[in-house]
Amino acid sequence: MRKIIVIGSGLSGLTCAIRLAEKGNKCLLVSPYPSERSQSVMAAGGINAAIGKDDSVDLHIEETYKGGCNIADIEAIKGLCNDAKDIISWLESLGTVFTKDKENKVALRAFGGQSKNRTAYAGSSTGKQIMTALINEARKYECADLIERKFGRYFHSALIENETCYGVVLYNDITREIEVEYADAVVVASGGQNALFGKTTGSTLCDGYVAAKLFTQGATLKNLEFIQYHPTTVETSQKRMLISEASRGEGGRLYYLDGEKRVYFMEDLYGPRGNLMPRDIVAKHIYDAPSQVYLDISFLGKDLIEKRLSEVKELCSKYMGIDVTKESIPVYPSVHFFMGGLAVNKEHQTNIKRLYAIGECASQYHGANRLGGNSLLAAIRSGNVAADSINSLESVNESIDFNEYINKQKESLNINLESQSKFSAIYIRYEIAKIMDSCLGITRNEEKLRKGIEDIEYYINVSEQLNFDSDVSFYVSYSLKSLLALAKAILLSALERKESRGAHIREDYPTKEEEYSKASYISYMNNSYKVEFVKE
Repeated sequence: MRKIIVIGSGLSGLTCAIRLAEKGNKCLLVSPYPSERSQSVMAAGGINAAIGKDDSVDLHIEETYKGGCNIADIEAIKGLCNDAKDIISWLESLGTVFTKDKENKVALRAFGGQSKNRTAYAGSSTGKQIMTALINEARKYECADLIERKFGRYFHSALIENETCYGVVLYNDITREIEVEYADAVVVASGGQNALFGKTTGSTLCDGYVAAKLFTQGATLKNLEFIQYHPTTVETSQKRMLISEASRGEGGRLYYLDGEKRVYFMEDLYGPRGNLMPRDIVAKHIYDAPSQVYLDISFLGKDLIEKRLSEVKELCSKYMGIDVTKESIPVYPSVHFFMGGLAVNKEHQTNIKRLYAIGECASQYHGANRLGGNSLLAAIRSGNVAADSINSLESVNESIDFNEYINKQKESLNINLESQSKFSAIYIRYEIAKIMDSCLGITRNEEKLRKGIEDIEYYINVSEQLNFDSDVSFYVSYSLKSLLALAKAILLSALERKESRGAHIREDYPTKEEEYSKASYISYMNNSYKVEFVKE
């Protein structure tokens, strides 16, 4: 029986574990917290599938490729869109309760960058509905001893030899001990890099460390410069809260005030569907607006808002004291999704054998900009694809001695626990977020990017003297060096792409250039970074 380790228990990780267990494989599902706390639960808008009467898979493919500015792997996109209908059916079979239309078919709403109503949804809590169904399905296999969960564990590093992954080293934050797990394959489903940017719409539990550490261990990263800003968010004391694209899909209108006159700028520029242009376009126009931009859904009526946008109503009431049935919502763009991540092939395997990446931490389907509704679809599809690939692998039949490496990690841990540092790990984490927000906003330029790289390099040098920070979890300390390497890799990727494309907008290179109609790949070896552009 094969043993597979899945790092992360959100939507993609659960999907992969279930698919593997169905085939009789033993899966170890590792995460600091239960699935109920994963970012996937927060997804409100919906999941795309070309199942409407006037829609087609070919159109879904075309609009996904176009939305990503023609640099994503078209064959991967074809697989994504072709599998969508079956994925919706599978989710329903597990008990996902999608909203239905008058004909008792799955209801579809409009999302940005798409000319047809293509997004299936479950009220305003699609992520919760899907995750509940998957958690229940996974429990069946837990009872059958085919899925085992380990909570309270953080990824520390991978066991890699001869460009092959043989398992992982985990850190138990409760016992402050290292644990070693060997496997026939490792699947990374650790989400995006939210905490690297401070306040975002996503979960701060997703900080990018797993991809960052694997990068320093030889894994190639891809398209890091493409960071999606969601056009409509509001600020709270802890984070940016998402005002779902469903609000505009149901007919919500963006405007700013010119004196007392409302200017519906997106409709003026792009016509009746202007509010549903791709997210990079809407975000840039809100960023450039001469005054505060508002989103109005009040005219949709209380009944529709209660039925389809209840979470938006509750969020605005709780955090802002706004009654959206009577008042408009002040909105501003915020970091929301990372198109870049670990580079994977069509089977979601990284450049390291037996190491896979799925979900948001993998870069595959979205190119320079993700269409709303494609993230949940990609998470599920990638989990299935990786599982099917792993199911065809032979079990590992060679024994590699990792004792020296493991002992070094244990020794390092003990040294750090006994030490104090004049440098605060949490302070440097906050500084990284300031640098990334400043240099990698909606618009970038060479001066800002070079200054960001210089500042990150300073903290890389500082981190060499960093030991245990007694005020925070040890994980915050040991993850810092790799996160700094990832931060530098993102800035370098943005610096080298000398054009504006999708979510990457350069003030000093404002046009799209044919020579950059390629994906960016960045690799790391001996503290050296190498950026290349490759046609998919």
